[in-house]
Amino acid sequence: MFSWSELIPALPEIFMLTMACVVLVAGLFTDRSKGGFLMFLSVLTVIFAAVLTVKDHTGGATLNSQLLFNETFIRDGFGDVLKLTVYLLMIPVFFYAKQYLRQHDTMSGEYFSLLLFATLGIMVMISGYNLIALYLGLELLALCSYALVAYHRKDVKSNEAAMKYFILGALASGMLLYGMSLVYGAVGSLQLNEISQAIASQDNDLFLTLGLIFIIVGIAFKLGAAPFHMWVPDVYEGAPTATTLFIASAPKIAAFALAVRILGQGMDVLMIHWQSMLATLAIVSIIIGNLFALQQTNLKRLFAYSTIGHIGFMLLGLVGGQEGYAASMFYIIVYTVMAVGGFGMIVLLSRKGYEADQISDFKGLNQRNGWYAFMMLLLVASMAGFPPLIGFFSKLYVLKAVVDQGHIWLAVIAVVFAVIGAFYYLRLIKVMYFEESDTDHAIDANVDVKTVLSINALAQLGLLVILPALFNYCIQVTQAI
Repeated sequence: MFSWSELIPALPEIFMLTMACVVLVAGLFTDRSKGGFLMFLSVLTVIFAAVLTVKDHTGGATLNSQLLFNETFIRDGFGDVLKLTVYLLMIPVFFYAKQYLRQHDTMSGEYFSLLLFATLGIMVMISGYNLIALYLGLELLALCSYALVAYHRKDVKSNEAAMKYFILGALASGMLLYGMSLVYGAVGSLQLNEISQAIASQDNDLFLTLGLIFIIVGIAFKLGAAPFHMWVPDVYEGAPTATTLFIASAPKIAAFALAVRILGQGMDVLMIHWQSMLATLAIVSIIIGNLFALQQTNLKRLFAYSTIGHIGFMLLGLVGGQEGYAASMFYIIVYTVMAVGGFGMIVLLSRKGYEADQISDFKGLNQRNGWYAFMMLLLVASMAGFPPLIGFFSKLYVLKAVVDQGHIWLAVIAVVFAVIGAFYYLRLIKVMYFEESDTDHAIDANVDVKTVLSINALAQLGLLVILPALFNYCIQVTQAI
């Protein structure tokens, strides 16, 4: 039976829904040439949602899980950590979005409202404990993302990217839903804990195997893992940069949570089967992502293929047992911080009627502004996994978990292609520091955006201070799943 007391643990989601509607209405009464108020309201929303998330669960109490709404919604430490990460990511996303929308005179309340509704979808995906609840969160996120990609209605590339994203996203959702229906037909339940118990008490049948395959294909599509990556480069390039930096960050955390909830909690008994599938996807993603990125001159496409490679590393961690879950969780958190900063640099160097999305646009950046060249250096060096930056340790933890499980050949392949992939990051560093600038145009951005970007980049060093504590906490919350 439903109890009003169940609403208290779900207050962050309720508050996010309310404020998304408030921002949508507020946009009707806000001057479209401005947007500071809407951005401030959106940032305030995620900050207050973070307060509600940690209010009732501090310290070790965060690890206590609560099942709500007829066991369709779970509140646990794993979900809280991922939600807090999403909140922190959305703060720079809002700042960069304001800067980008002002540059292109397209400021509106609808954009910030869509971002908040998408954040709500992510929160539902993170806390879903029922296949239908997980799917509803996924579709809320997907529908908002399609609209955000098509935000520039008169831009051909934006419309093309939105159409590709919509068609392939619908295909992926259909496959995921079909896989869920097969699992339901095999076990007779949609609850993750009941699915796990039912699988353990019966022989594996064809329905379960087929359902597992379709679910993994759907998750791989949503993550952008190869060979289901065909939408990623075109969507990253064609979407407004403010949308691209969102798609490259918070939704990846939601897709990771979806994988852990369904595979790690609901289908843990079939681990030996889905781990071999994920290992294949991981290696193919690492190889394709790094090799194809070498050929790119468009920075957004380069980051797209880079994302595919990073997703491969994250999937590799899920092959590494319980410690691998923690390594994957740590990796996806670190990667999303890097991705937001990388696209934020593109927004920073762009101006009205011009997007700095080519590698050549970063020529001589050190001559134009040494501080921001150094910020970009920190971001791309961390993506490449250069020590002593945080990106190095995220890769190290994944490789250690894989080796500890005896999959040495997987680790060797990952290291080889990570070294190959470092070349395209080094090329960007070379362009910034050793080539002459083609323009003397000043970097035009508000102080708040420049400050947020600096903090974003310096986090590649700052997170080292809490590195052991953060990784140990990832181990704690994943062990409690």
